[in-house]
Amino acid sequence: MTEETENTKESLFEAPPIGEQERMVEAILFASAEPVSVSELNARMPHGSDAAEALVHLRKRYEGRGVTLNRVGDAWVMRTAPDLGFLMQRETVETRKLSRAAIETLAIIAYHQPVTRAEIEEIRGVSVSRGTVDQLLEMEWIRFGRRKMTPGRPVTFVVTQEFLAHFGLESARDLPGLKELRAAGLLDNRLPPGALPGMPEDADDDEDDAEGVAADDQGEMFEG
Repeated sequence: MTEETENTKESLFEAPPIGEQERMVEAILFASAEPVSVSELNARMPHGSDAAEALVHLRKRYEGRGVTLNRVGDAWVMRTAPDLGFLMQRETVETRKLSRAAIETLAIIAYHQPVTRAEIEEIRGVSVSRGTVDQLLEMEWIRFGRRKMTPGRPVTFVVTQEFLAHFGLESARDLPGLKELRAAGLLDNRLPPGALPGMPEDADDDEDDAEGVAADDQGEMFEG
């Protein structure tokens, strides 16, 4: 065996420089969701590498940085610096699914506002639970309107600006037609045609058909 061949053979088993070993350890830990042990690091790195020594240098290099090298039992992991943990917090929006009763009640209010509870129940054919109305009020999609100038002066309900903003509407006149709501499953098919005055049967009906949804158009029936 020549000297050149012997040197080449030795270089195949020579450990990489410590700086390169640091990079290897860094890459492994960065890509690992779970802590990695020293023995596992050594098994992944080239023959002759010393993961423990590389970790010492790497940990020192990450001191004071946004990401730190932490020991968990006999394993190591890269984590966000403790004092920067607040940056990782995220607010999530909880999706609340409306019940069929709430959807129908909301639709009746939107298309027949201002409307009383008794009128909602007459249109739906069933009573309206307090919980259904409370949920819509809590979501700020409906609010109390003026009291109707009829015996008992019952309170009315109307949709809010929050409701219009959520659905990208400029006004209640821009609400979809009855067929669109039924096709989307947002309105029960048992509601008879004409049950919601002001609601167009087709999406392309004239805007004049929606005049009944404006509270001001019925202002003579309510208190100032």
